[in-house]
Amino acid sequence: MKKHLVSASDLTKEDAVLVLDTAKELATISDRPVKKLPTLRGRTVVNLFFEDSTRTRISFEAASKRLSADVINFSAKGSSVSKGESLKDTAQTLQSMGADAVVIRHGSSGAPHLLATRNWIDAVVINAGDGTHEHPTQALLDAYTIRKHLRKNEGDLSGIKVAIVGDILHSRVARSNAILLKTLGATPIMVAPPTLLPVGIENWNGEYSYNLDEILPTVDAVMMLRVQQERMNDAYFPTAREYSRNFGLNAQRLKRMQEHALVLHPGPMNRGMEITAEVADSKNSVVIEQVANGVSVRMAVLYLLLGGSNSEMGENS
Repeated sequence: MKKHLVSASDLTKEDAVLVLDTAKELATISDRPVKKLPTLRGRTVVNLFFEDSTRTRISFEAASKRLSADVINFSAKGSSVSKGESLKDTAQTLQSMGADAVVIRHGSSGAPHLLATRNWIDAVVINAGDGTHEHPTQALLDAYTIRKHLRKNEGDLSGIKVAIVGDILHSRVARSNAILLKTLGATPIMVAPPTLLPVGIENWNGEYSYNLDEILPTVDAVMMLRVQQERMNDAYFPTAREYSRNFGLNAQRLKRMQEHALVLHPGPMNRGMEITAEVADSKNSVVIEQVANGVSVRMAVLYLLLGGSNSEMGENS
């Protein structure tokens, strides 16, 4: 694997399968009385979050602690960043503290790439979401969840079709999934109204459609994206009701899906908007499981990027 994980495109098929296989092994820690490995003892992981987050930040923190790393949570609010400190100065401050890995979420697309390529810091850089660009560990945990159910946790995702539905235009989750699913042999299908599909969608990895009802019976999994109302200053669709009627996943649409088909959502969900409560809580839904899988996958990413030893995988701490 490369030193940093900034984009899903940093992963070859072999890299991605290695992460998923490692996550499968590390997931067994949750069943132990002591849910820790000594693998990263003495290492420092900094969660550098310039945007609000609950699931991702807590997931990375839990992953780091289960590997016995020291964790520093750095929030832009109330810090020197809010007083105008640059990303470079912040990075150099972290360097002086001996950070071994920096998990960064930033509102500007490309910020993790800058941190990884400008030699401001020696640490491993992991992108936890940058602007409308990418969110590679989310794509990895989605792939892990799909593989666990549809491939019995083995191999790649060849032959599997995944519909990614909703606000593709603003979604870093959609971008990373489009890359990673294709790398693993699956077929991603972007489904949205024309106004929520980016220019050049025909050049993305996969297919696209404006018709959710036509696509649903053909796919093995459907990933519903949150309608990012905070990013929408323009009228991308007439009303929330119309969007929900045409692109929301409800009980009637669930019945048209294949029996084995999974329902995923990166969260947080707008229940009643892109997904109804009935579907979110259905037997097809793996939304809650995605959160748990996120810890295992992020443990695997930290373990592999920071050079964990295979001999320590079976040890308790």
